[in-house]
Amino acid sequence: MNNRVRERRESRRLTQAALADLLGISRQSVNAIETGKYDPSLPIAFALARVFDTRIEELFDPGA
Repeated sequence: MNNRVRERRESRRLTQAALADLLGISRQSVNAIETGKYDPSLPIAFALARVFDTRIEELFDPGA
């Protein structure tokens, strides 16, 4: 699944560690999500959408 998490994180000038703290997950998990090695759970996807003030569909593309 393609995602725009890295793009959104960098536009907010957040480090992976800072985003991880906001989400209550590890920095390694943020990295795995950004690189497409891990698809986040629904609660984490909603939390990401809240952090970036957007909709889940704008962050993740399940058709890719």
